Amino acid sequence: MKPVTHLDSYRTQVTAGPPPVPELSMPWDARVACSDGYDLHLVHRWNSAPHVAAFRRQAWTLPRWEAELRAQLDGDDVRPLLISWHGRPVIYAEVCRAARHAVGSCYRARPHDLGLNLAVGELAMTDRGLVRSLLPRLTDALFEADPHCTRIVLEPDVRNTRAIRSFEAGGFVAADEIVLPGKVALLMVCRRSSAAARTR
Repeated sequence: MKPVTHLDSYRTQVTAGPPPVPELSMPWDARVACSDGYDLHLVHRWNSAPHVAAFRRQAWTLPRWEAELRAQLDGDDVRPLLISWHGRPVIYAEVCRAARHAVGSCYRARPHDLGLNLAVGELAMTDRGLVRSLLPRLTDALFEADPHCTRIVLEPDVRNTRAIRSFEAGGFVAADEIVLPGKVALLMVCRRSSAAARTR
């Protein structure tokens, strides 16, 4: 993506804090996932499910997921979330600072840009419009939580056409194809201005 303003060179010198945890309204709710107990087993099972593992490639062992979640919770770069719909956990999400992630080397990332990864854990809950319903609420909540954030990016595998359609319906626009570790991805962007226009 081309820089939006002449301030980009300045913004690259600025640092941002940890990614925010969005506050969602009913029927949605988001909370930080724990690195043990129910949350750990749920995240492990969901990421091992064939429909998720085919694109996320994180069908790791339980101990590795425990270490991964612990590292995310101890650091400032990623927040692992469990997102519930009507009180039932349905989506595993990671919110990251895009500039401190691999995707940040593929475009002119600003320090406050946020990156998203989403996975509907249960196969029976796919194709119900959950992601396209969630995304406008989630992006609005993230922009509200971080007033300095102007862009949120997604990087789905280019083969994951079902997810890409859901992301487009949820307010994201395709920007470019990029190469990330283990996949060719489609860089998709939601801008603060676009999100604000939805509410007018």
